Amino acid sequence: MVRRPHAAALAIALAAAPFALSAPASAAEPSSVTLVGSLQDELGCAADWDPACAKAHLVQDASGKSWSATISLPAGSYEYKVAVDDGWAENYGAGGVKDGSNVPLVLEGPARLRVSYDETSHVTTMTPLGLAGATSSADKKAAADSLRGPLGRERFYFVMADRFANGSTANDRGGLTGGRLSTGYDPSDKAFYHGGDLKGLTGKLDYIKGMGTTAIWLTPSFKNKPVQGKAGEESAGYHGYWITDFTQIDPHLGTNAEMKTLIDAAHKKGMKVFFDIITNHTADVIDYEEGAYTYKSKKSSPYADTSGAAFDDRDHVGKPASQWPAMDRTSFPYTPFVRPAEKDVKVPAWLNDPLMYHNRGDSTFAGESSTYGDFIGLDDLFTERPEVVEGMGEIYKQWADFGIDGFRIDTVKHVNLEFWQQFMPDLLTHAQKKNDDFFAFGEVYDGNPAVMSEYTTRGKLQATLDFGFQQQGVDFAKGKSAATLADFFAKDDWYTDADSNAYQLPTFLGNHDMGRASMFLKDSSTDEKQHLARVRLAQSLMFTTRGNPVTYYGDEQGFIGTGGDQLARQDMFASKTAIYNAEDVLAGPEGSRDRYSRTHPLYRHVAELSRMRAKHPALADGAQVARYASDDAGIFAVSRLDASKKVEYVVAANNSTTTQTASFATWTKGSARPGKGRYDGALFTPVTPGAPSVRPGADGRVSVTVPPLSVRVWKANRTISTGTAAPTVELSAGTDHTVGGRAEISADVTSGTFAQATVLYRPVGTKTWRTVGTDDNAPYRVFHDVEGMALGTMLEYRVVVEDAAGRVSADSDWASVVSATGPAPEAEIGDPPATQPGAVAVAGTHNSEMGCAADWEPWCDQAQLTLDPQDSIWKGSYTLPAGPYAFKAALDRTWTENYGEKGERDGANISYETDGPVSFYYDPTTHWATTSEDGPVVTAPGDYQSELGCVADWSPACMRPWLQDKDGDGTYTWATTKIPAGTWSFKIAHDLSWTTSYGAGGSPTGANITVTVPADGAKTVFSYDSATHVGQATSS
Repeated sequence: MVRRPHAAALAIALAAAPFALSAPASAAEPSSVTLVGSLQDELGCAADWDPACAKAHLVQDASGKSWSATISLPAGSYEYKVAVDDGWAENYGAGGVKDGSNVPLVLEGPARLRVSYDETSHVTTMTPLGLAGATSSADKKAAADSLRGPLGRERFYFVMADRFANGSTANDRGGLTGGRLSTGYDPSDKAFYHGGDLKGLTGKLDYIKGMGTTAIWLTPSFKNKPVQGKAGEESAGYHGYWITDFTQIDPHLGTNAEMKTLIDAAHKKGMKVFFDIITNHTADVIDYEEGAYTYKSKKSSPYADTSGAAFDDRDHVGKPASQWPAMDRTSFPYTPFVRPAEKDVKVPAWLNDPLMYHNRGDSTFAGESSTYGDFIGLDDLFTERPEVVEGMGEIYKQWADFGIDGFRIDTVKHVNLEFWQQFMPDLLTHAQKKNDDFFAFGEVYDGNPAVMSEYTTRGKLQATLDFGFQQQGVDFAKGKSAATLADFFAKDDWYTDADSNAYQLPTFLGNHDMGRASMFLKDSSTDEKQHLARVRLAQSLMFTTRGNPVTYYGDEQGFIGTGGDQLARQDMFASKTAIYNAEDVLAGPEGSRDRYSRTHPLYRHVAELSRMRAKHPALADGAQVARYASDDAGIFAVSRLDASKKVEYVVAANNSTTTQTASFATWTKGSARPGKGRYDGALFTPVTPGAPSVRPGADGRVSVTVPPLSVRVWKANRTISTGTAAPTVELSAGTDHTVGGRAEISADVTSGTFAQATVLYRPVGTKTWRTVGTDDNAPYRVFHDVEGMALGTMLEYRVVVEDAAGRVSADSDWASVVSATGPAPEAEIGDPPATQPGAVAVAGTHNSEMGCAADWEPWCDQAQLTLDPQDSIWKGSYTLPAGPYAFKAALDRTWTENYGEKGERDGANISYETDGPVSFYYDPTTHWATTSEDGPVVTAPGDYQSELGCVADWSPACMRPWLQDKDGDGTYTWATTKIPAGTWSFKIAHDLSWTTSYGAGGSPTGANITVTVPADGAKTVFSYDSATHVGQATSS
């Protein structure tokens, strides 16, 4: 008996299963069907893999088209398939493919299974029997409230100490002598130190507290390299991100003792203090002997041990240092060295060892270089090494002991995930011994919840900065669709697991890198009055929806700014920087002056919002339930509810420039009959001034009216209604009973009142349930991470729903673990758009090599692709110097509309490496841009191509049927509605030729693959697994 995990997936749990094709029927009806595999001896057969064993025969049902049996198996890892007529001449494996791969099955406990074989599709399924049944007392015990972490009600103030208040001119130069290039001090230059310090910040704590702040978040405060940069391009480390000494406060800001004074003073005023910390890099101290800094990939320049043998560091992640290959300075793509004057500048001392850095050159911020490259020249730590993980952990444990309340962690996505998986639990275990509320959140510069949540689930962070809210919140305040904002919040389920969720995410509207919210909203405003109203709207939205709101210093004084980075780091004290003094200030005078007014309308507004949020904590961390969202500018409404108090709030935001009214359901039902002379039923009373009370109908519906560019809040005068039927629920685990990667487990809940759904799982055959997470609003779902489980592992899922009356309902389902490389159930339609862009450029680091005046020039003629009229794809071929590059697809010769990785608008740079000739392709429908160097260009040539507009059928070079792998998981898909009704044939081809091609079963010599399109206009979906080379299609 063979019991081990395998790479194939369970039949119906195949990655490609949603698109499995029906294979041709056998020439004759089978006389027998045998379940063959490494499980046969458990079924009583004399040997495994015996197609003639009668004890493993399946039984034909009355229809004559299905065969089945019930079997019992002990715990173990198995493989199986089916054989027809007691022999191997006709056998079917994964996906119903003839002579296909074995199907894995992993049981962690003994189980009874129902085996079914479909004679038409040849797919074999195994279904576990005896799943948990009717709702029981055990379910009542399993019902849980949605998690609320230790910090869900904070109101952060994010401050750059150097620009806030100068409490002592004695430390302006950090104890250094000489000119500005030595001391870093030049208050007239936006790129240098201006004199703000910890003493000044301590003196302004009452000002900060006056806004209702509960937590101060400081930019990095450790000792920095005072000045760095090329001659003529120097700037200073005033921002704190160029650290040399991780144990000492930057002398420009003060001393360790003064930091302790600040912390103690803040604590006495009821405010926490958070440090901004860095684990990704240090100051730029290391240089390369080669004098070159272009990123070198691991493919072209692998690491080598001291004997010169190449190795992949990924093979050693998580191992102790003693098990890593020995390395020296010649082990790296570039040879690192440190000038004598700086050989001991870093503290702790281990940071001075060049072997603790990646030494691969400057990051392109795409692909591999995103975690291995130097961040704009800064020394990129070798965070895969155990010495770095442990060393960084020790540094920040000491600062937690110092009295810091938590950390904001910089550049999280530029560090390998395994680092966080060790660093965070170790840090929190240590810090929470002294401070139960210690909290750490990370910067993951990405607006996609599916990406950001990787670091709070797999990466073990407690939260990430919500860049998605930043984008959607600002867009809403600009007047864009309210429905888009609602769709964004619906993705909060990506964050839900057993120890974190979206309620503790810090939310913000602008920052020191991207720029201020007021700047983003200026061009959407007709005048200053409307500009102020839009900023107030954005702030109101942030303070009345889920998450911990962050106010960026100066926003409360009307700072606008003219850009990001240095252009968003104005002085709060009277500035000597000309560009800051020339800027407009919203609702305030420009010029050089102290800006600590407590009467500024935005300061007062933030203070009012803070008071409201503190008085009504349901607005901070109460359940957030979608109620209404206009398709265009208009009302966005949610209910907020404290699960324990069961009192409902209604929050309605209007981003239209006219008064809007909306009607929607609530859980607070009104009286069917008014009392004598007055209404004695339920009532929503205003929390925000000026709003009238709102009476819900007998069905709980309310009609609310909201003035333009404002938010109104109401609170019910009684608890929510629970006199409804008990909840019902139906659980759906994964796709067609398969789960891979982070799999969606969804529950269809029907409830007339507030309800919460807890999802649990256990391996089939075991007894103990494990919690995945609890969701407190529709759509009820979690995303279960099964990445580390063996393929074929069979899992049982249970959902327990409890409503506000304490009534419980439960349901079960099951799924088997498959590779995460399966095709998406909803493939993107790839038919050409009605209107093409006027131009498409591949703007990037290769533009100068193409003949452009500079890199990143979307207007450059040489960077423009050409539209192929046959397949409507934009293409271009170039011969470039060998090396790594990065680019985006920019439309119409500007950056206004551009697409990066995964076809995302304004997405990350797309990286590639070439040794010369390279071709580029851009699809104007899916917005996917790729190169000939970035995996195969996959097409599905067939006898339908002329129907799509190709010059000829069976033409692999015509890219109308272009299968794309936007998420990089190895599965390529394409969908169309343009293939007419009928049965059609195709194959899979690589790189626009027949040189590499695959037919049925993934065989290079396989027969044509067929698909039947049932009617004109049907959606036909193609998929190709690059690992197995199996191509499939379905149409419906």
